[in-house]
Amino acid sequence: MAQWLSWIKSNDKEIMAILNDLACKAEESAKLLVDLFANFDKLIEIHAQIEKIEKEADILTHSIFEELNKTFITPLDREDISRIASKTDDIIDYIEGISGRLIGFKIKSTPPHMLEIAKEIHNSTKEINFMITKLNKVKADKSIIEHCRTVNEQEHSVDTIYRKAMAELFETTDVINIIKMKDTYEALEHASDRCLDVADSIEDIVLKYT
Repeated sequence: MAQWLSWIKSNDKEIMAILNDLACKAEESAKLLVDLFANFDKLIEIHAQIEKIEKEADILTHSIFEELNKTFITPLDREDISRIASKTDDIIDYIEGISGRLIGFKIKSTPPHMLEIAKEIHNSTKEINFMITKLNKVKADKSIIEHCRTVNEQEHSVDTIYRKAMAELFETTDVINIIKMKDTYEALEHASDRCLDVADSIEDIVLKYT
């Protein structure tokens, strides 16, 4: 009976605390990506830090899934929590992939516009981190939607920068470099898309509970 009751109980604080930790990791990794493009000579050192955060984030994500599987009553719909956790972890995965590409492709200096895009991604992760801390009071905090819209605007800004960067890239003639840069720009754009996915999921929750 005791074991059954432990399964049926709500682990609100534990689940949300882990989700908050994961959002912090996303913001931290995005800040490191900005630092990387601003201080490209520290690429190897900063990539190692991002790689460490990515591994920690994977553990947090698995912990959330484990808590959801052993808890009957969850603070929010388990599908919503799962999606936010997965997409937040994806942001970090893409960031780690970007810094890894820069090393693997033997890029020697910050490519055009990548610092601009990284700053927008960092701003989005700050918004996500803030919104996730507010999810415990979602029923009373409709102002979260404004922050969701801010992430949407930031994603549009990334799209604009991305299109400009690609247009300039295809005006060059070094085919190998074009392939490398195109792949990296696309990864940055995907990271921004995952930020929007998280914001959209949070907006759905707010609308569902108000």
